[in-house]
Amino acid sequence: MFVTHLECSRCGATFESEQLINLCRCGAPLLVRYDLEQVKARLARDDLASRAPDLWRYRELLPVRESENIVSLGEGMTPLVRLNRLGAELGLSNLYMKDEGLLPTGSFKARGAAVGVSRAKELGVKAVAMPTNGNAGAAWSAYCARAGIESIVVMPTSAPAIHRTECAVTGAKLYLVDGLISDAGGIVGRAVTQRGYYDVSTLKEPYRIEGKKTMGLEIAEQFAWKLPDVIVYPTGGGVGIIGIHKALEELQEIGWISEKLPRLVAVQAEGCAPIVKAWRQNKPEAEFWPDARTVAFGLTVPKAIGDFIVLRGLYETAGCGVAVSDADILKAVKTIASKEGLFICPEGAATLCAAAQLADDGWLKPDETVLLLNTGCGLKYTETLNAGAPLLKPGDDLPEP
Repeated sequence: MFVTHLECSRCGATFESEQLINLCRCGAPLLVRYDLEQVKARLARDDLASRAPDLWRYRELLPVRESENIVSLGEGMTPLVRLNRLGAELGLSNLYMKDEGLLPTGSFKARGAAVGVSRAKELGVKAVAMPTNGNAGAAWSAYCARAGIESIVVMPTSAPAIHRTECAVTGAKLYLVDGLISDAGGIVGRAVTQRGYYDVSTLKEPYRIEGKKTMGLEIAEQFAWKLPDVIVYPTGGGVGIIGIHKALEELQEIGWISEKLPRLVAVQAEGCAPIVKAWRQNKPEAEFWPDARTVAFGLTVPKAIGDFIVLRGLYETAGCGVAVSDADILKAVKTIASKEGLFICPEGAATLCAAAQLADDGWLKPDETVLLLNTGCGLKYTETLNAGAPLLKPGDDLPEP
């Protein structure tokens, strides 16, 4: 392992990496730092070709010290799919989607859980607690079950029912709250203080980012180390887009990619768009979004603890923030499925809405390579995505098309 220390994302304070820690003294998230010169000396790009097609192929850039502590369900190397029909309709000749819905537990949250739980196991954690909008709780519950770590999950009652089932069936202690994820977070915070659980809320421990970071590492490898011009990402808590940006910066430092990074686009729903609002106002961090609501439940994060890191990434890459409507999101789910055969989650579909807006505005150029990220499997959202069909009786003929 090439980890050197943990570093505060806001004030730059440093901490010893072998201690169990959550946030910096200033209240900001901590980032894992590596001896990238040693990584560069020990690992070449070509070395990856002989390794297993999972996220642990990048182990030199991950924080788990001993391989026996790795907790895995086979996560990593999700497909990169070229969207030819949709690209032609949008006037984008190089439109792609990376489909994270094929990961264990059906979402990109498996990446953060795999690395987060592995590191928690290595540091001797016995019980973790977290608030969740659904997918993160499902992923951490599954990986904790595999690791023999107790998991306590607090989830809004409005979260999809399948997420409750996933947590319960994998043995988590599941509690529902009549409120938002911010309310669930308050309950978890008190439990952590009172009972000594390890808080694995979004960005309140340093290792979830490292798992999500592997999306960026895979993107670079899958594009043969020539990065797309734009990466469009659905942004709730923001760990995914932060992780991708961190990965690409680390690849720059070890000389595997060029100095130019993709423009990052943070996509949110009109009913909960604090980061987009802050970007439009050129602010360094977002304000709490009152009465947050959207069909893309994973985007219902009224105030992300790492919003300032997301915004920093947008500014540094000359990216932008885009808010899209629920009606357009639901339409996009069906459009992507019917035109490209991909049944994706509403959060992922929001990226197509954003790309359509940006193409129409001229912000995206026709020949640019544009990558959309789908963060989950559409099968988890059948309650949201109601589909009707005509009822036939035995012996009926099909109607005319």
